[in-house]
Amino acid sequence: MSVGIAIEQVSYRYSPEEGHALNSVQLNVHPGDIFGLLGPNGAGKTTLMSILTGILNPDSGVIEYFDQGRKITGRDISRVIGFVPQDFAFYQELTPLQNLAYFGAMYDLPGKEIRKRSQELLELLGLSAVADRKVGSFSGGMKRRVNLAIGILHKPKVLFLDEPTVGVDVQSRQAIVDFLIRLNGAGTTIVYTSHHLAEAEKLCNRIALIDHGRVIACDDLDSLLKTNNSRDLQSLFLNLTGWSYRD
Repeated sequence: MSVGIAIEQVSYRYSPEEGHALNSVQLNVHPGDIFGLLGPNGAGKTTLMSILTGILNPDSGVIEYFDQGRKITGRDISRVIGFVPQDFAFYQELTPLQNLAYFGAMYDLPGKEIRKRSQELLELLGLSAVADRKVGSFSGGMKRRVNLAIGILHKPKVLFLDEPTVGVDVQSRQAIVDFLIRLNGAGTTIVYTSHHLAEAEKLCNRIALIDHGRVIACDDLDSLLKTNNSRDLQSLFLNLTGWSYRD
């Protein structure tokens, strides 16, 4: 079964002098969702993702994980979540196999399981032919796929993705999106941020729009479009967040 998440009144400031990066955010991610966290630059998406993955602690509020109604606590949380950050989180001078071996050991996976799982993922992500080449020589799309393989090596029940297709070609983007749809179909809950709204519209079944640290809309896409008289996700986004430049 998939994991669900309850986000209760979460707030965060990076310093006392700054305004809230997040202000009383309340959301529920249902088991099996592909849940889109969308918003303009500086809206609070990456901050919320960092709190959900334990990189930051909220100033106030609670994050709770549930598996079949049972609350997950402590170290068990780190075992059920995977995170694919926007920045490349691997060693450029190592090969995909070496990177996966290193991070597999960090996940406390047995060596035999690391080797088996690494071969499976490299095959699924079209990287078998370059398994022994240094990652630093790869294209952007190939590096994105290595990033993804590391994040799902331990078979997480919920996967966090921060701009997983930024800077890649059309073919790589489509391959990654198709892979994520299959992963979700096998039971993985996905929480996803992106500025590619057409991609998000195809991928996500539920969406939260965040602006200035607050949730301004959250529902399934069809309901959001109907309620806000919008023809697609891009028009909905602009209708709710405005047309002004964002830094």
